[in-house]
Amino acid sequence: MKRRDLLKVGGVGLAASAVAAPAIAQTNPEIKWRYTASWPKALDTLYGGCEYFAKRVAEITDNKFQIQAFAAGEIVPGLQVLDAVSNGTVEMGNTALYYYWGKNPAFTFGTSLPFGLNTRSHISWLRFGGGMDMLNDLLKEYGCVGVPTGSTGAQMGGWFRKEIKSMDDFRGLKFRVGGFAGTIIAKVGGVPQQIAGGDIYPALEKGTIDAAEWVGPYDDEKLGFVKVAKYYYYPGWWEGTGQGHNIMNLEKFNALPKHYQAAIETASYDTFTWVTGKYDYVNPPALKRLLAAGAILRPFPQEVLEACYNAANGIYADLSKTNPHFNKMYTSLSAFRNESLAWNQVAELSYDSFMMRMRTRT
Repeated sequence: MKRRDLLKVGGVGLAASAVAAPAIAQTNPEIKWRYTASWPKALDTLYGGCEYFAKRVAEITDNKFQIQAFAAGEIVPGLQVLDAVSNGTVEMGNTALYYYWGKNPAFTFGTSLPFGLNTRSHISWLRFGGGMDMLNDLLKEYGCVGVPTGSTGAQMGGWFRKEIKSMDDFRGLKFRVGGFAGTIIAKVGGVPQQIAGGDIYPALEKGTIDAAEWVGPYDDEKLGFVKVAKYYYYPGWWEGTGQGHNIMNLEKFNALPKHYQAAIETASYDTFTWVTGKYDYVNPPALKRLLAAGAILRPFPQEVLEACYNAANGIYADLSKTNPHFNKMYTSLSAFRNESLAWNQVAELSYDSFMMRMRTRT
């Protein structure tokens, strides 16, 4: 090849590179988002999951898509995340959707329906049973779109100043309880209170409330509840799981390149394993420490569980008659719950029960 021909070919190659580079840059724009959470920084698993998510998005996009996490109160209070994302104050947030049951009771299906599904069954219903599609139909009315992130697993029943022996002990009880479960507590005679995580301890300490639930041993220990209420009840029947969600402003999300949208979804599901796995690891030793610190572990009496279960089913039947979103999700979840429980009874329950019995022999 002649030298002038080589230069000619090389020139074409250089020209092509010059044209291609801006095109590549345009498909990987530098974008910065703000990401507000419902959690204080002290909760290093829930808020830590937000930091982990933002880090994963940056890694996946070669640091072109930067998402900065903000704890509850740094931009908006913890219970106003949906509003902040909806009105464009921030591009996205991390929250428990049941905090917004006052806007629509169907939001409770995003986090946990009382007496609903456990963690594995819930993520299965969301991803494969149409649950997330139905939730996004609801979120669309608020200009948002969501994707599941970490779950706490089954939660504890909370901290009480006095022992719960029967339903009479719920009469007039001022109980901080998250989300839709408050309607059930009210139906059985309690007085539900919805208070953000960072404000629970002072309310319990001052006697403004008589009892409070949050998540489980690891977070409850960090918030110091054992210092002001000794009776620690289980199970948290209102949260067989505690599923969190990333919610994005729909207009902002649709404006992202498709692979940035995929980065959000991929990192969100990665965060599910991070948060849920960490809770399963840190809760057992935390429970031991709480018992050593004076916590008195108690199961809810069968009478209490059954009364709350019956009250819940009555509320669900009424809401299904008047709320199309609720009816559609409840019909779907109930059918799946029956199938899931039958399967879990065969495999998961029998295995876990055997291993728990054997634990005392080794």
